[in-house]
Amino acid sequence: MAAALLEAQPQRESVLLTPVHAIATPRPTLLFALASDDVEEVRRVLESGEARPNDDVGPQSALAFTLANGQLKNKMAMVKLLLAYGADASALREAEDEDDGESSSKRGSRPISKLLEEADPATRYYIERANSPQTRRASALIHRSFFRPLTRVRYDLIGQDRVLEQLFRVLSMPTMAPIVVLLCGPSGHGKSLLARKFGSLLDVPTHTVNMTTLQNTRDIWKSHSIDPHEEPSDRSLKDFLMDNEGKRCVVVLDEIEKAQDEKILSSLLMPWEYGRCSFEAGHRHVDVSKVIWLGTSNIGHDLVFEHQDHRPAPETQLSREEYIDLMALLRPRVSERLGASLLSRVTAVLPFVAFTADEKMAIAAEALFALAGEAVTTMPPATRDLIVRTSLNSYIPSEGARSLYRAVSTQLLDTI
Repeated sequence: MAAALLEAQPQRESVLLTPVHAIATPRPTLLFALASDDVEEVRRVLESGEARPNDDVGPQSALAFTLANGQLKNKMAMVKLLLAYGADASALREAEDEDDGESSSKRGSRPISKLLEEADPATRYYIERANSPQTRRASALIHRSFFRPLTRVRYDLIGQDRVLEQLFRVLSMPTMAPIVVLLCGPSGHGKSLLARKFGSLLDVPTHTVNMTTLQNTRDIWKSHSIDPHEEPSDRSLKDFLMDNEGKRCVVVLDEIEKAQDEKILSSLLMPWEYGRCSFEAGHRHVDVSKVIWLGTSNIGHDLVFEHQDHRPAPETQLSREEYIDLMALLRPRVSERLGASLLSRVTAVLPFVAFTADEKMAIAAEALFALAGEAVTTMPPATRDLIVRTSLNSYIPSEGARSLYRAVSTQLLDTI
């Protein structure tokens, strides 16, 4: 009877209990990557999703930890990475407000406001930019879009907030036509940098054409990519478009207005209008409807500075209304140079504008860290500040950031 009852009872599965002393080996964390001062490891951890940019690192956020750690040689680069992947800069102020009246040792650092004051102009610029309402509004335009990764370009490109805002507006608009954007304005203001980053941020292939070398209408399809950040290749633009037919990819037409023959540009009429092109008569049409065409040009560089000089506060950022006004003035100039037929197929012409005073300071500071390398961490803060501020005296508007990099390089030689 007892045996029968035992048989009737359901059998419990055996469970292997883990000893209380057994400890699983944790996978690499954001704290480990940051504390190791390893920029690529921080990038890998964030890209893989192993950690999120707003995860706490001990008693403070990852961003606060990075700012407070005076031993990090790559602090600026890691702050930019955290912000690019979505670290909430506003949490820095909120955390300090919560700590008011309490010992600062609770968070293991000095007050955040003090850390921000002591930060170099570039780091401070990027944090304030991330915390700007304009930045959040512009990012919201492509928040759920394929183009969302482009918001990270803010942490590679200083200035041009109005350009990015208008670009995100263009990319958020429904359209059946191919996307064609011309980036125009003075040298050294970020046109080529934005064009180059476009494909890498979207993780799609890019082909860059040097328009100054083309001799006839067929040369454009035979041209090899000139991007210095790509492996040299014998693949032509024709090969590139055929390999990526019907797929998202980027074609950069560098210095588009300097093509030696205007007829060369006529090759772009059909691709920009219908999203299809034929490389030779009698050959089938190739689907290029998903290609993002980016042209860079210096057209309108004088207009940009004239527009700035007539503003009430030339050293401040343009309002949206001022930027729209500049766009309206620039498009006829581009049409006159490239032809109305071509320009009628262009989605947007975006003028790159002059730098503000804060942006020039940030560029000079970033130049110092890039050119001096690890040596910058051993410089007295007063020396770093002197180099940055003195370099501004050599700023040349028509050369933009390049003039500041050259000035910082000269200051470094004098200092050493």
